[in-house]
Amino acid sequence: MYPSLYQINTRILLGEIGPRATLDDIPDALLGRLAALGFNLIWMLGIWQTGEAGRQVSRTHPELRRSYAQELPDVTDKDICGSPFAVQEYTVHRDFGGEAALARLRQRLHQHGLLLMLDFVPNHTALDHPWTQSHPEFYVAGNEEDLAREPHNWQRLVSGSRSLILAHGRDPYFPGWPDTLQLNYRHAGLRAAMQAELLRIAERCDGVRCDMAMLLLPDVFLKTWGDKSRPADGSAPVDELFWPDALAEVRERHPDFVFLAEVYWDLEWVLQQQGFAYTYDKRLYDRLRDQKAGPVRAHLSAPVSFQNHCARFLENHDEKRAAAAFSWEVHQPAALLTYLTPGLRFFHEGQLQGRRAHASLHLARRRVEPVDPAVQTFYERLLDCLRRNQVRQGHWALHPCHPAWHGNATVDQFVAFSWESASDPRLLATINFGPKRGQCYVPLPFPELRGKPVLLRDLLSAAQYERSGDELVSRGLYLDMAAWGYHLFEVSAG
Repeated sequence: MYPSLYQINTRILLGEIGPRATLDDIPDALLGRLAALGFNLIWMLGIWQTGEAGRQVSRTHPELRRSYAQELPDVTDKDICGSPFAVQEYTVHRDFGGEAALARLRQRLHQHGLLLMLDFVPNHTALDHPWTQSHPEFYVAGNEEDLAREPHNWQRLVSGSRSLILAHGRDPYFPGWPDTLQLNYRHAGLRAAMQAELLRIAERCDGVRCDMAMLLLPDVFLKTWGDKSRPADGSAPVDELFWPDALAEVRERHPDFVFLAEVYWDLEWVLQQQGFAYTYDKRLYDRLRDQKAGPVRAHLSAPVSFQNHCARFLENHDEKRAAAAFSWEVHQPAALLTYLTPGLRFFHEGQLQGRRAHASLHLARRRVEPVDPAVQTFYERLLDCLRRNQVRQGHWALHPCHPAWHGNATVDQFVAFSWESASDPRLLATINFGPKRGQCYVPLPFPELRGKPVLLRDLLSAAQYERSGDELVSRGLYLDMAAWGYHLFEVSAG
């Protein structure tokens, strides 16, 4: 089955419900509406307890302050709540009603046939996490020279009676996140502690989205930290993979638990092999942003065994809003190429209404924006198609496109694929993902169409066409489509 996921910023949602709203105040009507739209997983981002240290960084960091003014022009300090990825403890935030409220929310989700996904942030903790006092050896440690050379990557911290210099969490290509401290995955005690945290989280939800999951790979970790990653307490460094055993231990207790990895740098397949059910497909997103059909088609030529485990999105909290990143004419075919292909269909809160303003994770409030009726209507139709059995659990196939005549280069703009299941009509998607009107033929390898009239009914418009089955199988379906045009045909023979 190819599920659909809906991401919610918990802090912002509760703020829009009421000034002191908790998880118990999330309306059943909202959960029912998400279930009716065909979603399976609800990712409640930012459930966990954050601390005052992270909030203070969010309120005083000059670059962050500048970004807030762009995203929320009337921002005040009261709006600045701190990043949900600076986790102080894996306990439900006290403002949200605590553990009992989360358990009730999960039960209500289950009553609507929905599963609950939460965050796991394995790479780092908040500056004021209890381990900074009880287990400072769990962190990557430095010295005065490190702090003087790279003050943006290191933090002086008092642990008991000692003054320590610890690293901010980061990846190898960017400066550290100043509201976090870097965990040391070469320390055996830290690995055991994080595995235990993951097990405790798994008791309270049905899946986790693992933040920056590739940073725990031994080669990536060593590339980032080098000799600094030797445990500060002198214990023997561990260079084994973390994820396979950690995920397997959870699945021993919860066989259907869903693991989603945020991952980049062409490491998606690596993490799929280590047990992740789904991995971010940023490569498809980037190719859609480039508006080139050839690279998109090449990406969709990967084995379906890989694509089945891709999480495909058109926006999320790290990317620009789709309505702002794509012109409306490009937005629509890009959505078809994202959500009508195999894998996890990943939607972001506000995407279905056409929100354009990015909402910072450091803020508890976002701009008020009107619903865009065209965007809303389009996504209602698309989600209706995604509820079809063929697209949920059918067989997907990419089809070659042939030039309509010799020298017609517009064939390179086309992407065509089909969905089929045993008891439902076949679906055929044809997309001109290019800036010019184009023509091509798409031969359909469906021999049962021979000798029959065929009706092609577009599920996303009022268009329908009658064609000869013999012609469709031999020469192919002739397409003459406007720039950025698309169809999703239900194919009926006889």
